[in-house]
Order: sequence, then structure tokens, then C-alpha cells
Amino acid sequence: QIQLVESGGGLVQAGGSLRLSCAASGRFLSGYGMGWFRQAPGQDREFVAAISRTGGSTLYADSVKGRFTISRDNAKNTVTLQMNSLSLGDTASYYCAATRLYISRDDYDYWGQGTQVTVSS
Repeated sequence: QIQLVESGGGLVQAGGSLRLSCAASGRFLSGYGMGWFRQAPGQDREFVAAISRTGGSTLYADSVKGRFTISRDNAKNTVTLQMNSLSLGDTASYYCAATRLYISRDDYDYWGQGTQVTVSS
């Protein structure tokens, strides 16, 4: 089983940037497609971005396309989400997830505990 731990969340002003990291243990990350999701209070969890096992393919939600970038370093067993031009609507808990599929928007097997991102005006 793979364990995922997110870090890098915090408070940032609108227009600013944050970089989230997800560290994996228990399994080599190269065997999993990886994704980021977020959930704001009172809302359903939503897909943010995904990256394939090799890093050659990525998917993004329309709401973050052009502002967020997902990447991975299989040698370091980490996945990152670079978030730029943050807006109030990006405030949420962000979760890292792993899938046995090559890449996916919605079918994930393992989840981290989440890290909070708060964007202030």
C-alpha cells in the first residue's frame, strides 16, 4: 500500500503562488498515475490535475488550466502542484491521490490527508 503526505499549503494573497508537494512511501510512485483534488467547505471534492505514470501526459480542470502545473519526480517519489495567479475560488483543502491506472480524472485508490490552501483578498 502506498502512503501519501501533502505539504506546502498555507495562506497567500490573491494573485500569489504556492507550490504543493506530495511525498509517497511504501511503493514506488512510478507505478501510479497521480492526481490532485480539492474540496472547499460545503462543496464536493473536485478534480484539479492529473499526471501519468511517466509524466508524459497531464490533465487539468478548466478552472485551473494555464495557472496550475502538475509535475512528478519518480526518482524522489514526489509529485508537485505549482499554483500561480491564485484567486479566492482556489481556497480549499488539497489532496494528493494515486491511481493504478495510467492516468485518470476520477478513479483513484489512495489518498493523502490533505493540506489547506487559503487565498485572501
